Amino acid sequence: MNPAGGRAGPARRRATMSAPFPAGSTPSRMQQPTPKQLYLRLLGYLRPYRLAFALALLATAVIAATDPAIAGLMKPLLDGSFVERDPAAIRTLPLVLVGLFVIRGIASYLSGVGMAWVGSRVVTDLRQQLFAKLLRLPGAFYDNTTGGELVSKFSYDSAQLMAATTGVLVTLVRDSLSVLGLLGLMLYLNWQLTLLILLTAPPIALLSSFVSQRLRRLNTDLQQSMGSMTHTLEEAIGGERIIKIYHAEPREQARFNRVSTRIHHLLIKVRSAGEAFSPTVQLITVCAIATAIYIASSGIIGGPQSVGEIAALFGAMGMLMAPIKRLTRINEPLQAGVAAAGSLFAMLDRPGEPDSGTHTPGRVRGDVRLEGVHFHYGDSALPALDGIDLAIAPGETVALVGPSGSGKSTLMKLLPRLYRVSAGRILLDGVDIEAYTLHGLRGCFAYVGQETTLFNDSVAANIAYGIDGAVDPAALTDAARRANALEFIEQLPQGFDTVIGEDGAQLSGGQRQRLAIARALLRDAPILLLDEATSALDGKSEALVQAALEAARHGRTTLVIAHRLSTVANADRIVVMNHGRIVAVGSHAALLEQSEIYRSLHSHMPAAEHASSPA
Repeated sequence: MNPAGGRAGPARRRATMSAPFPAGSTPSRMQQPTPKQLYLRLLGYLRPYRLAFALALLATAVIAATDPAIAGLMKPLLDGSFVERDPAAIRTLPLVLVGLFVIRGIASYLSGVGMAWVGSRVVTDLRQQLFAKLLRLPGAFYDNTTGGELVSKFSYDSAQLMAATTGVLVTLVRDSLSVLGLLGLMLYLNWQLTLLILLTAPPIALLSSFVSQRLRRLNTDLQQSMGSMTHTLEEAIGGERIIKIYHAEPREQARFNRVSTRIHHLLIKVRSAGEAFSPTVQLITVCAIATAIYIASSGIIGGPQSVGEIAALFGAMGMLMAPIKRLTRINEPLQAGVAAAGSLFAMLDRPGEPDSGTHTPGRVRGDVRLEGVHFHYGDSALPALDGIDLAIAPGETVALVGPSGSGKSTLMKLLPRLYRVSAGRILLDGVDIEAYTLHGLRGCFAYVGQETTLFNDSVAANIAYGIDGAVDPAALTDAARRANALEFIEQLPQGFDTVIGEDGAQLSGGQRQRLAIARALLRDAPILLLDEATSALDGKSEALVQAALEAARHGRTTLVIAHRLSTVANADRIVVMNHGRIVAVGSHAALLEQSEIYRSLHSHMPAAEHASSPA
């Protein structure tokens, strides 16, 4: 949406897509949540599934407990079976070892399945919350955000959360307990050597802090680039015909190559940081273990006394490497998840459309009055509407005409509060529209725009879209007939039950527009908003639909926007707009005499329209 009332152009949308903050706010003025706060908030989504999560964590803890148990079993197994030749040890200890692995296997299954279920539920809940928020965000949000960016949040960003919640927690709990258990066993067997190994903790912590910050920055850049790639792909698919006709394939290929190459570089940087961190930590740890082995073997300090103790100590040291390796690798998914959580929570925290009104009307009469209405888009200094005063009587048809960017569409969108006035007020049946509930207010309108929106559903579902409860088939058929759509609907393979494809892809432009008109007629709202409603129709269909709309508007207030003056010449009044202001009001004949702008618009019509326009 641009300040003049048209749709936002690509340049404006791209220039503003990176500003995920409410109007008047900037990152420097807003307190950004810390990674810890983001992660704790993310973990809050586990609360509804705390029982399943607790059981999965318990199974994870059992897995962790088997590591020191297996290492500790080496002492009695070796000493009792091979050194002392104890018959009881020979019979029972192998069975104990098998039993430990049986327990470990069962716990591993319960932990894996349980955590996967909980993680999937968390991601599902977040996606559903995001979609609910998306439906309730104000129009200004969509002006400043690309579709590709939003799709990326639902696909790429939300997918990062599963690994950051349950995946990271499984590794953290299981391997931390394993490390603690193994260290406890090592302290019991030889505390001096164990303390030597623990000296590696401070340098590992410093290295981890540095790598975490770098991974968080890289993952934030990666998420933004994924949004850009999705947006580029979306534009290429939507503009396929224009791209081919204008031989723009090399240009679009170059655009996609740039963003995909950037994603490649960022992915490699993320992986490089993660891959460098893990072996570095392992090297530090193994150097400490090797030093401990040398010291124990050389007798510099007291070491284990029996073969079993030696095997248990060195076995624990060896088993220590695997959980440490896994712990060093959780930083990458953790930072990716934190960055994704920051992106998603920023969207969830956006204020939705204000809905503080309490007035819920019955069927309104359709008395519309605009008093001193001003409107600005965002921070634009140029007003889209500048002091509009207009009264529309119940049942009256008022046409808005004017050059592109004069504010016609903006005025129409203010009525159902898709945007809120910057100054002045709009009254419906004498009540300020701010006093209405959004649901109650918007129930007073039916809308048909120049860009037809249909859904990948049946013809009947598209016509009955937004109607609560069952729809009378006779009413459905009547709406289609009055919109001049019944004839082509009956020729479809399954008639009203035919699925029409994404955005009505299986229908012609005129057929899609007639379905949208049938939808508006079926709703039977007291106010009709028609924004170039017949722009996609051929001359014959336009004449038939115009006749249907003429009949439908009786008893209803109708606001019509049209660049083709033949479609508005029979309106009760014509309002001429320019630069966000009303510059003339009158009939077609009167405006031809009094308004230079209207004469100019009339002179640029095709000759056929001159012939059809009353003089």
